[in-house]
Amino acid sequence: MIIIAISVGLFLLLMISAFMVAQQSVALIERFGKYNRNATAGLHFKIPLVERVVGRINLRVQQLDIPVETKTKDNVFVKVIVSVQYRALEERIYEAFYKLENPDQQIRAFIFDVVRAQVPKIDLDDVFERKDDIANAVESELSGMMSSFGYGIVKALITDIDPDAKVKAAMNEINEAQRLRIAANERGEAEKILKVKQAEGEAQSKALQGQGIADQRSAIINGLRESVGDFQKSVQGVSAAEVMSLVLMTQYFDTLKEVGASGKNSTILIPHSPGYMKDLNEQLRNAIIVGNQVSGGFNQPEGDSGPN
Repeated sequence: MIIIAISVGLFLLLMISAFMVAQQSVALIERFGKYNRNATAGLHFKIPLVERVVGRINLRVQQLDIPVETKTKDNVFVKVIVSVQYRALEERIYEAFYKLENPDQQIRAFIFDVVRAQVPKIDLDDVFERKDDIANAVESELSGMMSSFGYGIVKALITDIDPDAKVKAAMNEINEAQRLRIAANERGEAEKILKVKQAEGEAQSKALQGQGIADQRSAIINGLRESVGDFQKSVQGVSAAEVMSLVLMTQYFDTLKEVGASGKNSTILIPHSPGYMKDLNEQLRNAIIVGNQVSGGFNQPEGDSGPN
C-alpha cells in the first residue's frame, strides 16, 4: 500500500510539475514570485509549489485595426482606418510581458497621436495620394517606441479613408462636372473639325466644278474653231461669220430636238416660224459683224482716224 501511495504521489507530482508550451509561444516561469526563465515550445517541468507559469506570450504576427477620426487641413472630418501588424520580439520577452499591461491599448494610443498629427497638415484630396506617407510615419513612430517594450512593428497600413457622406457626394459632383466639361470641349472640337472639313470639301468641290465648266467651255470653243476651219476648207468663198451662223442654227435645232425627245420636261413655248428663223439668222449675223467692227476698232493703229 505504501508503494502504491508513493507511486500515486509521484504521478501527481509529475502531473503538477509538467507543462507544455505550444508552437510560436513562450511561457514565463517565476520562482517565489520572481521572474526565473522562459520556456519555449515543447514539454517542460517546474518545481511544484516553488515555480509557476505566470503567463504566455504569442510570437505570431498579430494585426490591430484602429479607426481614427480626425480632420484635414481644409477642415473636413475623415475616418482613417489604420491596420498595424506587430509581434513580440523573442529576445525581449521579459519587456513584452512585464513592461506593458495592455499592448493593444498602448499601440492604439500611439496611432491616434501620429495620425492626428499628420492628417491635419494635408488637404483632403492629398490625403488619398499621401496615405503611404501617413502609414510610414505611423510605422516609424511605433517602431521606435514599441521596441523598448519588447514589440516589433512589421507593417503599418492605411486601409481606408472615409470622409463624411456629404463630402463624398460633393466630391462626386465636382468630378462629374469636370468630366462633363471635358466631354463638352471634346465634342465641340470634334464638331469644329467636322465643319472645317465640310467647308474645305465644299470649297474643293466648287473649285473642281468651276474647273470642269471652264474646261467644257474651252473644249466647245476649240471644237467650233475646228468646225469653222474644216467648213471653210471644204466650201471655198464662205466667210467665218456665215459658218458660225450655220453652226449656231444647227445647235439651235439640236436643242429643240432634245427638248422634244425628253418626256420629263415641262411645257416650253418657243417662237418658231420661217420669219422668226430669218430674224434669228440676221440677229446672229449682225452680232458677229458688230463684234468684228468693235474688235477692229480696238486693233486700229494710233493716228489712223479711219475713213473721212
